[in-house]
Amino acid sequence: MTPLYELWLPVILSAALVFVVSSVLHMFTPWHKTDFEKIPNESRVLDALRPFAIPPGNYMAPRADSMEHMRTPEFKEKYRTGPVILLTVCPSGNLSMVRNLVGWFVYCCVVGLFAGGIAGSALGKGAPYLAVFHFVSLTAFAGYALALWQASIWLHRAWLTTIKSTVDGLLFALLTGGVFGWLWPH
Repeated sequence: MTPLYELWLPVILSAALVFVVSSVLHMFTPWHKTDFEKIPNESRVLDALRPFAIPPGNYMAPRADSMEHMRTPEFKEKYRTGPVILLTVCPSGNLSMVRNLVGWFVYCCVVGLFAGGIAGSALGKGAPYLAVFHFVSLTAFAGYALALWQASIWLHRAWLTTIKSTVDGLLFALLTGGVFGWLWPH
């Protein structure tokens, strides 16, 4: 068994590496350029929504108040005629990405902590590189990619977007496993 406190360096370094690689993928390659489509008549849609001052949050329309309401002819007609909308409203104002990037780095550290914790509970100091790589990569893949599929299943996120993000998750997991294998305590 390897204590988690001895894995602080691979946790931080793997998080930093994933952070940099993900930034390169999103900013300097076309890989994620098509993840979100532009709304037709964007200006008119935004102008139409603005007076409602919808607070930040997640919304669905039409949305039934109960199972009984969902069975009513009126609700069924609203759903049939559409549009059916799943909407995330973000705070307006400053375009700063600082909060998102800090959150992403913290998340990368949390994935590294869990991956290292699971590997450390199974492997002792001086474990072979491939054993460490195996445990850490599998756990990191679960942290970076598996839950993404729920968005395509339940929220109708484009499957292509989910698959691309899953490939990202695999890359991030392999990088994390490589860093842990390299820096595993002896």
